Amino acid sequence: MVPDGMTCVEISRPGPPEALVAVRRPPPRPAAGEVLIKVAAAGINRPDVLQRQGAYPAPPGASDLPGLEVAGTIAALGDGVAALQPGEAVCALVPGGGYAEYCAVDARLCLPLPDGYDMVRAAALPETFFTVWHNVVERGRLQAGETFLVHGGASGIGTTAIQLAKALGALVFATASGAAKCEACRRLGADLAIDHTAQDFVEVVKAETGGRGVDVILDMVGGDYMARNIRSLAADGRLVSIAFLRGSTAELNMMPVMLKRLTLTGSTLRPQSNDAKARMAEGLRRTVWPLLSSGRIAPVIHATFPLAQAAEAHRLMESNAHIGKIVLTV
Repeated sequence: MVPDGMTCVEISRPGPPEALVAVRRPPPRPAAGEVLIKVAAAGINRPDVLQRQGAYPAPPGASDLPGLEVAGTIAALGDGVAALQPGEAVCALVPGGGYAEYCAVDARLCLPLPDGYDMVRAAALPETFFTVWHNVVERGRLQAGETFLVHGGASGIGTTAIQLAKALGALVFATASGAAKCEACRRLGADLAIDHTAQDFVEVVKAETGGRGVDVILDMVGGDYMARNIRSLAADGRLVSIAFLRGSTAELNMMPVMLKRLTLTGSTLRPQSNDAKARMAEGLRRTVWPLLSSGRIAPVIHATFPLAQAAEAHRLMESNAHIGKIVLTV
């Protein structure tokens, strides 16, 4: 039975981590085609921080609560849902509302727990794996034998991208800050880890590839990295942008884009349609979930916090001291 009330964490005002407060609300009701998940764990992601700061509002129709990925058990079914059953364990990509005891989501965005996974590990999967799959595989078209560079290799996205690109047969480069994070990237399978606080990644890439450059770059930095990324790409290379820690504007010389026939693309995941996300979910189920079940790839979890300590979890994320994912337990 679904109770009349639930504990959740809302954004009381745009601002610092203290703006996250635990409150009581009625649980959501699943609409047609949706399921209600009794949440056991929820992943924390950089967009949650941006939403708390007032820079990334929830899309129309989504919950105003932060939280883009959860793991738990099916508590109730909306009309027309036949593929899932109450009590079934799932993890899910959600458009919002994950920082709560109950969360409603399109049933097509639920995936089973990989073999041997508990709820905490499963909650660390959806947002990063959907993002990496869509941007590296679908948009970046990374192929076996190509060379791949990811910035922020020690982040949740970075640790996922390193492992998935390696499993797909790519030569993997990663940038990170400091020796410890570079070593973490190498342990995850990066063939080369570049300490961007001490090295110029453009020069390192040029030296390591004999001047050719890399085939695909996954970038979450933006700003002055845009021109440097273009200099680092090989002919017919693809630059995929997913975030802009240094700003979304940059001055570019388009001549090398034309001469090298480069593709500049990017995406945000949250505003995309459920139909598009459902197609991503099928790709993950078919290609990536077997890799998770076999242990060839796995999420890296840095720390867990109780739901009521979401503010502390956000402070950790903003410190950039973590390697991998931060997860809330419910």
